[in-house]
Amino acid sequence: MIQVPTMADMIAAGEEPEVLFWVGCAGSYDERAQRVTQAFAKILTHCNIKFAVLGTEENCTGDPAKRAGNEFLFQMQAMMNIEVLNGYNIKKIVTACPHCFNTIKNEYPNLGGHYDVIHHTQLIQELIDAGKLKAENGESFKGKKITYHDPCYLGRANGVYEAPRKVLEVLDADLVEMKRCKQNGLCCGAGGAQMFKEPEKGKKDVNIERMDDVLETKAEVVAVGCPFCMTMMKDGVKHFEKEQEIEVLDIAEITARNNNLI
Repeated sequence: MIQVPTMADMIAAGEEPEVLFWVGCAGSYDERAQRVTQAFAKILTHCNIKFAVLGTEENCTGDPAKRAGNEFLFQMQAMMNIEVLNGYNIKKIVTACPHCFNTIKNEYPNLGGHYDVIHHTQLIQELIDAGKLKAENGESFKGKKITYHDPCYLGRANGVYEAPRKVLEVLDADLVEMKRCKQNGLCCGAGGAQMFKEPEKGKKDVNIERMDDVLETKAEVVAVGCPFCMTMMKDGVKHFEKEQEIEVLDIAEITARNNNLI
């Protein structure tokens, strides 16, 4: 088991991390997303990245409140986090949640929180480019058909399309794009705080519509980079009873498997 230090631990030891791993609510409490958190922590540890988490000092970024229209609650949650982050003099943050990524990167500066924020797929790509991640004795994805689903708050909101794809390219897999991808990618149905409410009335749920795109590709693996997308795509796979044929995996899990870390 990996022992990940908190910022309080590091400060007590007179040390500073290279990067703060912002885990997020899903990565902390959702059982499926916790596995992604563990996979990414193992990647960071394997690559000798000095990192820490906030632990119990990390609170919700306020993203769901803001998207649902409660600006007061958002600012209250954001200010609480900024006070903690600034108190530790945090400079660089990595997170596996595009919602946290977008909020801390683009909305915290207006409230006094200025940080270099990157998504975990961007850091994984940097580690591969630096030669720190080399697939050795890990699971082979060679020839396996993989399609990548663009998270809205990573793709359209922040223009991050290539890093996740570059990470997948090293697998020598059969990468196939869905008909709606990148700037034209279709939402999984969980964005804008929709994750926390019943779907709007309509003829078809958004994640079912998105699964139609997946099924057209005949992919064996749906790669995602967001805990909300993970939930929605998994539900879509279940809806079509394709659990034995299609696996939904986060980019960190694929990388960790390929490097024999999990």
